[in-house]
Amino acid sequence: MRKTLLLAGIALCCADVSSTVDAKTPSLPPYKDAGLPVETRVEDLLSRMTLQEKIAQLNQYSLGSNDNVNNNGEIVNVLPPEIGSLLYTADDAVSRNAMQRRAMEETRLGIPIIFGYDTIHGYRTIFPIPLAQGASWNPDLAGEAARVAAIESYYAGIDWTFSPMVDVARDPRWGRVAEGYGEDPYLASVFGAATVEAYQGGDMSEPGNIASCLKHYVGYGASEAGRDYVYTEISRQSLWNTYLLPFEAGVKAGAATLMSSFNDISGIPGSANHYTMTEVLKEKWAHDGFVVSDWNSVLQLIDQGMAPDEKTAVEYAINAGLDMDMVDNLYMPHLEALVKEGRVSEDRIDDAVRRILRVKFRLGLFEHPYVEEKPESERILLPESLETAKELAVETMVLLKNENGILPLEPDTKVALIGPLAKSRMDLLGSWRGRGRGEDVVNIYDGLSRAMEKPVEYAAGCDFEGSDTTGFAEAVKTASASDVVVLCLGEKYSWSGENASRSTIALPQLQEQLLAAVKRAGKPVVVLLSNGRPIDLTRISPAADAVLEIWQPGVMGGPAVADILIGKANPSGRLNITFPYTTGQIPIYYNHRSPARKGTQGRYQDIPSTPMYEFGYGLSYTSYDYGPLTLSSDTCSADGKITASITVTNSGDIDGKETVQWYICDPYSKTTRPVKELKHFEKKLLRAGESCTFEFEIDPLRDLSFRDTEGNPVLESGDYYIIVKDRKARLTIE
Repeated sequence: MRKTLLLAGIALCCADVSSTVDAKTPSLPPYKDAGLPVETRVEDLLSRMTLQEKIAQLNQYSLGSNDNVNNNGEIVNVLPPEIGSLLYTADDAVSRNAMQRRAMEETRLGIPIIFGYDTIHGYRTIFPIPLAQGASWNPDLAGEAARVAAIESYYAGIDWTFSPMVDVARDPRWGRVAEGYGEDPYLASVFGAATVEAYQGGDMSEPGNIASCLKHYVGYGASEAGRDYVYTEISRQSLWNTYLLPFEAGVKAGAATLMSSFNDISGIPGSANHYTMTEVLKEKWAHDGFVVSDWNSVLQLIDQGMAPDEKTAVEYAINAGLDMDMVDNLYMPHLEALVKEGRVSEDRIDDAVRRILRVKFRLGLFEHPYVEEKPESERILLPESLETAKELAVETMVLLKNENGILPLEPDTKVALIGPLAKSRMDLLGSWRGRGRGEDVVNIYDGLSRAMEKPVEYAAGCDFEGSDTTGFAEAVKTASASDVVVLCLGEKYSWSGENASRSTIALPQLQEQLLAAVKRAGKPVVVLLSNGRPIDLTRISPAADAVLEIWQPGVMGGPAVADILIGKANPSGRLNITFPYTTGQIPIYYNHRSPARKGTQGRYQDIPSTPMYEFGYGLSYTSYDYGPLTLSSDTCSADGKITASITVTNSGDIDGKETVQWYICDPYSKTTRPVKELKHFEKKLLRAGESCTFEFEIDPLRDLSFRDTEGNPVLESGDYYIIVKDRKARLTIE
């Protein structure tokens, strides 16, 4: 009995102590409770923040000097731990975790930093440039590449990538044409949405998922005369029917953020444009993520003639809806004064902070602020990643010419590999190559040498540009001793990308002269083109027996080229951007409107008015026969649906992938429409002799309408045409 009472007393004392401890242990604030809804957590945290803490969240600085770990450590100690975001340019997660530890442990509220980086077409496993990816017409495969990029980025310490770029671009003189998916808004919409979904996954808080950023919002691709950072004149009709469509698709796909554009949009710069950032994005589309500026674009409002000083530039940007300031450090020193002066409301500050916190909560940064520090061997350039890179590179390459079926080559062909790109590595990566390195690349020479049975003979011939022709003699000698010449021409990686505008899209004369010299050897010439934009082929294509556009194909460019040259892979790329005859034709694109006069009137008198290679063009090693184009009904109501069908047969003896491109045409409309508009496409493997029926389910409001000046769909009754190749079917909307 005494023992029982003693145990009971001890238990009572323990209970008293336990209750005392519980009473003294503070409960977690709601914003730290992962079981609560994100909005509840956001509002709780926002209510606890001072104005200075809020303003700190609206700024992005830079961390990482790329190569020096010691310097990175010093920077970590200097940067304010309350900062909202950091551009992260180290090669692993070590410095990131150190900086994040300061944010979590040395600040009053422990708000994690979001780390961003320009992972554009790969982190270390570099894939073909986005322009090339669009030429694959395979958004699923491009999505697989984006998944690899997301995982590699995540384990390097990156939460957020400034990709995809969905600017519609129709002037190949503009260097940044390489970063987007081409000239068509629908194609850019499909690829942009697929990339967003691949980066972010189903749940952004899961390891390996990162936030996406649609850029550049909006109209940056309408660059005047191909120059960068310049004024763009865009009507509301063009804004809604061309430039905004891919952004809307990306927002619907769940894009966490957007980046404002450098360009002045019809008098209002993109980084101070209330209509695009607030009225359209946040109100009409109900986007609840945030908008970040492009590099220094708030400061550049002064250069653009809008703001007379830095403080006014901040006022215009934040009030227009620009939530986070990238790098130029203008929000931090000016926002508090602007709020006190009544020029910026604290409600607007709260809205911006709320949006940034929302993305951080969705990324799971409050629960998992640190990234596992894995060795490189476990996170980059993995075998399966390289296989995806090769597969995508193969599907991006476009066979432009194949006279007398010179391609594919037999494996025992004696090949002379000539040209400045034959052994280049860095140039195959293209612009915005992430953390890619030259030593990661399998170049054309190595790829082809592994594939051919006989040794591949090499001669550089010349450099990319200049006037030194002393290498021509060796190139001609090498060509003369071969069965076929594979001539590698094109651009350096630095010739495209940001601030890389060019006045002409022709290659340097030296490269064209090399082609002419090698041609005199009398052997068949296959030209490989590696470039980040359409090229003037006026003098190149006629001199070549075959032309293969390989773009800037990434780390597995060499093996991909080899597979196509020897027929291990059948080329299936199709152009997603028009190739003009000359620079003088620019701008030239497929979805133009009809001119006022027919025939030859109004056209160029000294050059053709048609392109050299049109949008959607590309050859194959096999042939495809298209049957009749049929509709499930010739008439349809505005709220109905009909199905268009066409049967395609691989009539050759080689398996191949064919892309069926579906266009529509509204021949007469109160607001004139383009001569044709891409509305659907599908790519499928067809075995030799196999037939397949491709279908397009047409929703009239979605597929046949156009947007009015406020973005509302307008569907007129009357006749429309559904077009596949040279087949047409008329559909009447009642």
